[in-house]
Amino acid sequence: MSTTSFDRSQRASLIDAFADWARTDGLAWVYIFKAVLAALLSLWIAMRLDMQQPRTAMTTVFVVMQPQSGMVLAKSFYRFCGTMVGLVVMMIFISLFAQQPVLFLSATALWVGICTAGAARNRNFRSYGFVLAGYTAALIGIPAAQHPDGAYLSALTRVGEVTLGIVCSGAVSALIFPQHAGEQVRTTVRRRFTEFVDYVCRALSGSMERVQIERTNLAFVSDIVGFEAARSVAVFENPESRMRGGRLARLNSEFMSASTRFHALHQLMNRLRESASDTTIAALEPFFREVPPLLLVSGEPVRNAADAAHAAAQLRDYKTTLPKRVRAARTMLEANPGFVQLEFDTASELLYRFVDDMLAYAETYASLSAPSHERERWVARYVPKTNMFAAAISGLRGAVVMFILSAFWIETAWPSGGTMVLNAAAVCALASSSPRPALMSAQMAIGTMLASAVGMIVVFGVFPHMDGFALMCAALAPALLLGAYLSTRRALAGVGIGFCIFFCFLAGPDNLVHYDPTSFMNDALALVLSMIVAAIAFAVLLPTDAPWLRRLLLADLRREVINARRGRLASLTTHFESRTRDLLAQINALAAGRPDLQRDALQWLFAVLEFGNAVIDLRGEIAGVPREPHYGASMPWRRSVDATLDAVARLFDRPKAKRFDAALAATERAIADTRDLLALLDPPREERHRLQRIASHLHFIRTALLDHASPFAQFAPAQKHTPEGAPDVPA
Repeated sequence: MSTTSFDRSQRASLIDAFADWARTDGLAWVYIFKAVLAALLSLWIAMRLDMQQPRTAMTTVFVVMQPQSGMVLAKSFYRFCGTMVGLVVMMIFISLFAQQPVLFLSATALWVGICTAGAARNRNFRSYGFVLAGYTAALIGIPAAQHPDGAYLSALTRVGEVTLGIVCSGAVSALIFPQHAGEQVRTTVRRRFTEFVDYVCRALSGSMERVQIERTNLAFVSDIVGFEAARSVAVFENPESRMRGGRLARLNSEFMSASTRFHALHQLMNRLRESASDTTIAALEPFFREVPPLLLVSGEPVRNAADAAHAAAQLRDYKTTLPKRVRAARTMLEANPGFVQLEFDTASELLYRFVDDMLAYAETYASLSAPSHERERWVARYVPKTNMFAAAISGLRGAVVMFILSAFWIETAWPSGGTMVLNAAAVCALASSSPRPALMSAQMAIGTMLASAVGMIVVFGVFPHMDGFALMCAALAPALLLGAYLSTRRALAGVGIGFCIFFCFLAGPDNLVHYDPTSFMNDALALVLSMIVAAIAFAVLLPTDAPWLRRLLLADLRREVINARRGRLASLTTHFESRTRDLLAQINALAAGRPDLQRDALQWLFAVLEFGNAVIDLRGEIAGVPREPHYGASMPWRRSVDATLDAVARLFDRPKAKRFDAALAATERAIADTRDLLALLDPPREERHRLQRIASHLHFIRTALLDHASPFAQFAPAQKHTPEGAPDVPA
């Protein structure tokens, strides 16, 4: 190889390495410098405006700063709302209890507990509004209550400083090397469609092991949760994201429906293969092989909205002809003695519904090419929520911490006791939304101790020798860069957050700097003590990493089948799909590093999705039957179907062998009664097809109950088989 070729190859390698660094660590360093720049800018403006505590504006920057501008704007929006609510509440408390320290601190502790519960209940940036409503009340109220005559002016000053920090962080994030959540959303839309099509192709070909299927579905769950988080902040960035917000939410919902439907279809085919139902498999496999090419464009994956429109047209044509072709295949097989009609009907119905869901998914993807579209009208939303009881425990824990530290302050009259109490409010609220709040609090304590040591050097060793704002920035910048860097490391994020926020709190200069080592050390000790007490409370008072919370969330996951049985049909599917994924994401966060627990939760997710969707489909079909006497709710077949739905709901409420046997018996009885009705009535074509679909959904529930990979496998009896190998189906 010539020297020129070698140099060219080396240059190309260096360029590739630099491009890879720019996409990963490079973006982190851009964020680090932007955060420090925004902090110093807010400090300069606050000093120019002669604000009382410029460090509050500086601290606010590190609280709201995020890598993407949409995240900054969303967090800033909720911070501002929370600040306003906290301000109003605290002014009420001061007016009522300023002369009664015990009553004032008790009311503040209760308010912080309520806000902490709200922060734990609502995740993403919405929770931040609750965090700030509690923290701002403590931040403004505790110092102001000691001087009630200046409470109003002090409160307005703090709000002004917080607002300045919000404006500076938003401006720097949006104007200097901006990173937009909208770009992440668009990339996710393209990548997810391609990955799902690849998954469908590989799964239908039988080339995927169960472990791969589980890993892929776990990735889809994380993708769904992350997509919704990115979409919810992208609407803050520009009008274009807001105009497509409804379609993006709809796209996420339709992806969940399509993935659930495909999993049910794939599982049913696996059960048919295991039971050696050769006739049904041979009849349906040609239809399955026709689906993957419809999801491609000229043999290539869909890469944009225009390609999605082409795929949607192919799916639409295929869906139109599919029922007639399936009926023809069914007619040809009816004379075959090994043909099990109910198996064929169930699998073909699931195939049709999967094609229908994929068509909706592709059409919504294609609609994104237009600024506005009728598919934008989408009311249902993905709303992440934490278990109400777990959120209440978080609120109670925060209130208890506040009560204990307030009592300690009153008893000791420690000058820094107010700092300790108000910081405990912030730590409890911030850590409550973390999967491991005790670890988060402990890491923040470590970061604060490091910030105290560095701050002591900066304030008492460097500041006295500085003259002018530029030199002061030079003294602050290295420490701020260190804290911002630590906050970008996943394992040290809590340390970095604690360092940045409390370095600004301790060492951030005011317009009139007070060199008081005793006060500095007292405040540093108060901050660290409040975090240690919070960490102990999180570790001792019903800790979130204990098995009780996982069992609680698993019960919530199973309870979604009960909601599928009892909820209103109007928006039930979207709520069911999003809620189940959100619960699994919470369970997996608690079970990090425990693949056995994650696998168990995933098995329950599969079961809940299969049974829940079958229940919803059954209810939808029942709601559409004509108002004729033989379809009335009092008829035996209707009572059998209702008994099946109730028995399945009871089984998921409390899985037991007795309830499993009752659900299986009720399902078999409902299948038999529905097929008897079909044989007796000879109804018109549409009614007959509806009754056949009802029987198919019931049969799917029966096969899911008997699936050896189901969480109910421990209760299932040994299966008897027909000569061809299919499990016996009630006649």
